[in-house]
Amino acid sequence: MSIPTHTQIRPPALQLLAKHETLILKEFRKLLAEQFNLTDKELSQKYNSGKGLMFDHRVSWALSGLKRAGLVLTPARGTYQISNQGKTMLGATQDEIKKYINEKLAKRTQNTEENNQDVDSQTPEENLYSAFESIRESIYDDIIDTILSKSPKEFENLVMKLLQAMGYGGEIKGIVTPHSNDGGIDGIIKEDVLGLGHIHIQAKRYAKDNKISREEIQKFVGALASVQSSKGVFITTSSYKDTAKEYADGLSNVTVILIDGSQLAEYIYEYSLGMKVEQTIEIKKIDSDFWGLMDDEKHLKQS
Repeated sequence: MSIPTHTQIRPPALQLLAKHETLILKEFRKLLAEQFNLTDKELSQKYNSGKGLMFDHRVSWALSGLKRAGLVLTPARGTYQISNQGKTMLGATQDEIKKYINEKLAKRTQNTEENNQDVDSQTPEENLYSAFESIRESIYDDIIDTILSKSPKEFENLVMKLLQAMGYGGEIKGIVTPHSNDGGIDGIIKEDVLGLGHIHIQAKRYAKDNKISREEIQKFVGALASVQSSKGVFITTSSYKDTAKEYADGLSNVTVILIDGSQLAEYIYEYSLGMKVEQTIEIKKIDSDFWGLMDDEKHLKQS
């Protein structure tokens, strides 16, 4: 048979996870290849660009959609297991699963109306940009999952590297404070290349559903006061409770910037920290200025 689409892969992927406690990506590909009776030629088939194995990519994309919709969990990097919600979808068809995922993902975007449009009603460019946004959102999830697989100390080092990539500190590296005596400050980085000011950092590698409370921000503000600092950045892999945001916004003598997991992943992506370009697609159009300088057929006949 032909290589299945990522929507066709979703139902058997859920079934396999229901049968096995956990599966790593390599095991997934092997079991799905057997289930779809794929030949070695089909398994080695690449895209027209010559980059990437088609079946491997579709398996990864199928799992990404299931994961982002909460049907699949990743207890460890590259390891998958079915969620309680996923178990309720075991008897669903690929169209039912597709509808459920689309509705879930639409709620995660600000432009819900655009995401709910029929694909056929969009131009090829709109479909391309929509696909790009979807891929990027999936990568954001992968970034946070990867961070959560690292130690708190490694997360603090990552935060310092990110801030430096964003232009803070210049050539001078930030300082990660010792855990034994950090006083509530995880790192310090110079505000500019001249070192005229310092920014103190608090980095919390929390699970996605473990929201930062107002009390934690208050403790950080107290830590800033103890080192006579008026500027701080609180960074987490999770998010903040509304009371924490309101407290930070209401501060007058000190500035505390809150960066949640979503913003963190976006910054890491945009500043290419630990990222690499997988593929570049060029879209070209007619250069009107170039062609406009050429004599057209009508003009040649008149002359």
